[in-house]
Amino acid sequence: MQKITLSFLFIFLTFSFTQAQKPKAPASAEIYESIQKLNFLGSVLYIAAHPDDENTRLISYMSNHVKARTAYLSLTRGDGGQNLIGPEIRELLGVIRTQELLAARRVDGGEQLFTRANDFGYSKHPDETLEIWEKDEILSDVVLAIREFQPDIIINRFDHRTPGTTHGHHTTSAMLSYDAFDLANDKAAFPEQLETTETWEPKRLFFNTNSWFYRSQEDFDKADKSNMLNFDIGVYYPLKGLSNNEIASIASSQHLCQGFGRLHQRGSQKEYVEFLKGEPITNKTDIFSGIDTSWNRVKGGKAIGDILYPIEKNFNFNNPSVHIPELLKAFKLLQNIKNKHWKVQKTKELKQIIEMCAGLYLEASAEAPSSTPDTSMKINIEALNRSNENIVLESITQTDGKTLNKSLVLKNNNSEKFETSFHISETEKYTTPYWLETKGSLGMYTVEDKSLIGKPETPRSVIINFNLKINGTPITLSKPVIYRYSKPDKGELYRPFEIIPEASAKITEKVIIFDNGKAHNITLIVKAGHDNVKGFAEISHPENWTVYPERQEVNIFNKGEEQTLIFTVIPPKNQDEGYISPILHIGDKTYSKELIEINYEHIPYQTVLLPSESKVVRLDIKKYGENIAYIAGAGDVVPESLEQIGYNVRTITPQDITTESLKPFDAVVVGIRAYNTIDNLKFKQEILFDFVKAGGNMIVQYNTNHGLKTEQLAPYSLSISRDRVTDENAEVQILHPEHPLLNTPNKITQQDFEGWTQERGLYFPNQWDKAFTPILSMHDKDESAKEGSLLVAKYGKGYYIYTGLSFFREFPEGVSGAYRLFANMLSIGKDDLKHNQQLND
Repeated sequence: MQKITLSFLFIFLTFSFTQAQKPKAPASAEIYESIQKLNFLGSVLYIAAHPDDENTRLISYMSNHVKARTAYLSLTRGDGGQNLIGPEIRELLGVIRTQELLAARRVDGGEQLFTRANDFGYSKHPDETLEIWEKDEILSDVVLAIREFQPDIIINRFDHRTPGTTHGHHTTSAMLSYDAFDLANDKAAFPEQLETTETWEPKRLFFNTNSWFYRSQEDFDKADKSNMLNFDIGVYYPLKGLSNNEIASIASSQHLCQGFGRLHQRGSQKEYVEFLKGEPITNKTDIFSGIDTSWNRVKGGKAIGDILYPIEKNFNFNNPSVHIPELLKAFKLLQNIKNKHWKVQKTKELKQIIEMCAGLYLEASAEAPSSTPDTSMKINIEALNRSNENIVLESITQTDGKTLNKSLVLKNNNSEKFETSFHISETEKYTTPYWLETKGSLGMYTVEDKSLIGKPETPRSVIINFNLKINGTPITLSKPVIYRYSKPDKGELYRPFEIIPEASAKITEKVIIFDNGKAHNITLIVKAGHDNVKGFAEISHPENWTVYPERQEVNIFNKGEEQTLIFTVIPPKNQDEGYISPILHIGDKTYSKELIEINYEHIPYQTVLLPSESKVVRLDIKKYGENIAYIAGAGDVVPESLEQIGYNVRTITPQDITTESLKPFDAVVVGIRAYNTIDNLKFKQEILFDFVKAGGNMIVQYNTNHGLKTEQLAPYSLSISRDRVTDENAEVQILHPEHPLLNTPNKITQQDFEGWTQERGLYFPNQWDKAFTPILSMHDKDESAKEGSLLVAKYGKGYYIYTGLSFFREFPEGVSGAYRLFANMLSIGKDDLKHNQQLND
């Protein structure tokens, strides 16, 4: 019987990772573990800078072995990273990485918190980081997290004492945590927070150290560990059928957009934490030594513990519902304790345990996945009691103010279903990440509603409260409205219920390049949020640009349908740039935002509302050659960007690469990190080099120096380093101004490096064969010059170019100079071809 239970639990865990919205169906083992955690009154806050920085091994150990309430405070949402699973970058990538963190916490048992810090990209030093982040604001957010979560133990992922040795965000997270440890208990520090929370004094601060911080395992083995604690984080959990490090592997593998999917680890493994400050450690085998983590911790808690500890000791795995009468006694006593923090937290846990013990299934499913403000919708209610306890559904109350009295006796395993209507008010906010509602700065999100600071996502507003009496004790269980549906090839599926605008609009091209004075047709897609959307659309544009027609009629009959409108944009004669955006006039309201849908299987469905705008660039650009083969790597918009300036681009795979198949192309462009992500590409290198030798051009964009699939990146020797220039405004020195790459067909000057975004480039080569010519030199503040950002070498009749310049970031931002430089890279050596084409014409 136990094997069946464990197998079921494993299946449940595995399935719940990919169906995060599906209601829990906990096995007895999970209920028992929840009671163990209920009886532990201690907490741990783990602090670092980004999604995927967290040590899931230690978070899982604290949550599942120690049984402490555990949370990860990530200062940022990871907007500055790359995306290995799709095209989303910046804000949208931050939404994905937020949800991946939440998916990881559902696995390892932790909770998730954030600050308002925006991941603006790689930073080499805390000084640089804090120039862009608003230090006092982010520090206040860390203090707020400590005051609200009230951790006994704080663990930093990074070392606050070693600035400049790792990502500046990393060290900054530790420095801010070190300061916040003391400030959280200081009434003079951020006193405005004390209107809604209270001061808190954490007991101990640690640094989660390991051999990486000591440069080698040998150095770490020799290090003085007298001030350290260590844990065997490979402990096995029979109730789960998994070891701690297996759970940690599954948790970290949720960071799929960063390529963190990995093999499970098993067996004994030590994890170290170094004591930094706080109460001295009295027992090096227990991080909570000297801290009362029993129910005796709170006044009135002993009586609660006297009820709950015997339940843990004598838990009935075959019939957990037998514990409900005692759990209800504890629940009543808990409502009388004066410690607000533990009362709120343990009431939440205890209600969930009672719900699980009774096998209660409570669901509110909308008739559609979304609706608009000032509308009513039908909601299907299901209530099911799978125990012999006396449970009555007295009523349901809704966040729209409606109450439905029922006095419905929930008999054992007899599903009760009925309908209710829910009215969404005219002023209801749309479903979108709260931190993106107002435009922020380079280093900070703007959050108008201060009560939302730190929350992982926007709280759901459409809620059904199930008001129950369980053995006569009133208990309310709240459920957000969801949408449940099925697909023939998927089965039962769940997604969040969303509130969306009556209409939304998007221009399909986010950057529109005009490489001559000709007009360009743009496509505007209008989507209806409900039936019968009527009005008109127009395009806002800079004064010196022209758009016609001035307006077009919008008439959409059915919700979810789209209408495509074509507008013609005429650029000015001279080089210029600006922004265009759609404005929809529907009734007496206007709409100008784009509804973006993010749908990946490993995270819940997401809707994001962002201002709909596109950059228009009248660009003075020339080019030689026409046909480009593109080998996709980790994902970018380079192919689409090259098409914008008139190239014919065809994406090919390694299987497509043959000597014959490459003949129609003037150049081959290799996408970012292709040599890190595509195994079979290494087998095609000689064919690609022969293509260059025969007169083609090959452009290879950046790869990381770790995890290369081949050592032969180029026809000549070339070594990639970790050199990068993170200051997008860093001065660029032209080393060979006479080189054809800088003169044909476009004259490249310092002006072409203005307006770059996030960084100059990354993972530059630092050693190369003398056949290469370095074109540019640049460096960050107080660093030596880096000359490996753009290397070009003649090989046979063609050219091989390696570049670490971040074209993948500049193209989506419409940076003119990036387009002009890339056109020269594609055109080098093709001027004769252009001349011959002109003669043939």
